[in-house]
Amino acid sequence: MINDEGINVDAYIPRKCSSTNQLITAKDHASVQFNIGLIDESGVYINEFKTVAFAGYQRKKGATDQALNRIMLREGIIKEKGASDEAPKKRR
Repeated sequence: MINDEGINVDAYIPRKCSSTNQLITAKDHASVQFNIGLIDESGVYINEFKTVAFAGYQRKKGATDQALNRIMLREGIIKEKGASDEAPKKRR
C-alpha cells in the first residue's frame, strides 16, 4: 500500500520467480535471488544490475541453470553460443 506521500508502507512485498512467475512465499527457504552486474563493452561494471529470483521448486527440479540462461539471453546480457556481432546471413 502507498500512503499520501507516495511512500510504500507495506511490511512485506512478495517476490516472483523469474522463470515461472509464481509467488515466492516467505516460508520458501530454498529460494534464491541473484543480482547480476551489468558491464560495458570493455568489461567494466557500470553500477547497474539485473535481479533474478528463483523459487525452491525450480531449484529442486534442477531447472534453474537453464532458466537463468534463457532469461539472460532474452534480456540481451549474454549472447547465444556461436553468435557474432555482425548481421545474420540470409539463407537461400
